Amino acid sequence: MTAVDLARMQFAFTAGFHILWPTFTIGIAWFVTLLSFLWWRTGKLVYRDLMRFWMRIFALGFGMGVITGIVLSYEIGTNWAGYSRAASNVLGPLFVYETLTAFFLEAGFVGIMLFGEGKVGKGPHFFACLMVACGALFSATWIIAANSWMQTPAGAVADANGVFHVTDWWQVIFTSSFPYRLAHMVCASFLTGSFIVAGVSAWHLWRRQHVEASRTAFSLAMWLALIAAPTQIVLGDMHGRNTLAEQPVKLAAMEGLWDTTRGPGMTVIAWPDMSEQRNLYALDIPHLASLYLTHSWDGEVKGLKTVAPADQPNVPVVFFAFRIMAGIGVLLLAVAITGLVLRVRGRLFATRWFQLLAMATTPLGFIAVVAGWTVTEAGRQPWVVYGQLRTMDAVSPVSTGAVASSLIAFFLIYNVLLLSFFWFGARIALKGPTDTSPPTREHPGLDRINTRALVDTTGARTTGSIEQAGA
Repeated sequence: MTAVDLARMQFAFTAGFHILWPTFTIGIAWFVTLLSFLWWRTGKLVYRDLMRFWMRIFALGFGMGVITGIVLSYEIGTNWAGYSRAASNVLGPLFVYETLTAFFLEAGFVGIMLFGEGKVGKGPHFFACLMVACGALFSATWIIAANSWMQTPAGAVADANGVFHVTDWWQVIFTSSFPYRLAHMVCASFLTGSFIVAGVSAWHLWRRQHVEASRTAFSLAMWLALIAAPTQIVLGDMHGRNTLAEQPVKLAAMEGLWDTTRGPGMTVIAWPDMSEQRNLYALDIPHLASLYLTHSWDGEVKGLKTVAPADQPNVPVVFFAFRIMAGIGVLLLAVAITGLVLRVRGRLFATRWFQLLAMATTPLGFIAVVAGWTVTEAGRQPWVVYGQLRTMDAVSPVSTGAVASSLIAFFLIYNVLLLSFFWFGARIALKGPTDTSPPTREHPGLDRINTRALVDTTGARTTGSIEQAGA
């Protein structure tokens, strides 16, 4: 591999690893904010117990996001000097705005959120949670704005030396793809967060422990999933139509469409062969792609052959990543609808197979996010600023060995971090929330309440568990 290949691989690995944590923190921060609000307004202990439980898990993800995000800024300077030189006038201020509006906001209130709940009162604590959640959204907004400018550049022109200068900041920030990409990413975070909460809650329901808190969290999560899943599909359709207009080559790679076609069909599965410029072993559904891309029976969609092979992205990577993302989206929608059916039938908390299904879907949101990010970034190639700055011109003049050694180091360190998160996060998640709210008797025969020490009338202390077998 060349230094360019290794630099791309390193940034893909570190950025793909990092994106897991903003996705996690956005979804869980807003769920904690919701619980804090419900605890403030209702005074029900179950909301306080859940809030404290999910705040601990949020804290781990927040720390991982901070650690892995710092690395990316250094990588841009070390491995992508050409990119830094060309685009710093545009992207540097955007990163500063992110620090001023997001990082400072989160840093100012996260301590109150995590440690001040018993000191500042319910209302101020809710406000602190809200500020941290808004800070996470502001961070995503500026990062998506910067990346959207790379995808659909506007508001800046390059001089004779290839350095971009801003002519209109409004156009730089609010590019044509920005609103669709921001909404799609934020909704993905909410959807991922809802299935994380559902999966952890389903585990405790399946074990018949922490039943009251788990039912409450599971119910909230499935309502959120029912809202977020169809919304995400609608947003994905809007984003896809924008990509059709602004980045037709990327869209053609997503669809595996080589020739410009009127009324193209959907290629369900195939092997895109870039050497032969055609699909092998293709399974197509006639006119379906035309319907969801152009919203017409015989709309025209440009093919990959409209540009030279050197200007085409890695089609198999984009093609399969898109199908992973879209397939998971449809699956999560089906799970959310199944949950609604079970809720209507009064079986949401008692259906054992659905609890196993909810647990199995817990990581799927993360996989879909990474697949979607792969489509976005790999589909832009061979450009780092679409149509204006090639990736090979953006890399630093560093040796192959230097990039390879740092890639290996990052791979090892990041996997240690991930295992550490799993170790500590799983211990918290499997232990579950502390049960301080009164036990429910809504569904007798299902509850197992793990009790603290019980004191009898003679003063002797006993411990154990009480099985509720009747009303």
